[in-house]
Amino acid sequence: MSHTRWDCKYHVVFIPKRRKKRVFGMLRRHLGELFHELASHKESKIVEGHLMGGHVHMCLSIPPKYAVSNVVGYLKGKSAIQIARKFGGRQKNFTGEHFWARGYFVSTVGLDENIVRAYIRNQEDEDERYDQMKLEIG
Repeated sequence: MSHTRWDCKYHVVFIPKRRKKRVFGMLRRHLGELFHELASHKESKIVEGHLMGGHVHMCLSIPPKYAVSNVVGYLKGKSAIQIARKFGGRQKNFTGEHFWARGYFVSTVGLDENIVRAYIRNQEDEDERYDQMKLEIG
């Protein structure tokens, strides 16, 4: 990679299992730091991120030598183990520990990076606006 120049960014979204609003308070603060640390293990960087109550939005910069699925799987898997250890009282034997739902959404960012970053940054406001619209209709 020493002779390679790259700019590979992806918009990634994933949710907790059963879509419960489980990402809040102390867990939310802990996850932000944890995701940044885990991304650096894969030589990746979180360019923009927002932890919502029911889902996670990230703009990830991932080197071309790693598959997106590899990095996202690593982030979800290792963070689930840390959540179980720190907040679930589990120290070992993590077979069957699932915090995140299977799968995720990913889209290449390309030249629209500023638009994607603004979208991620303002996601909470957009969700509130959408919820208000649903209340007015019903």
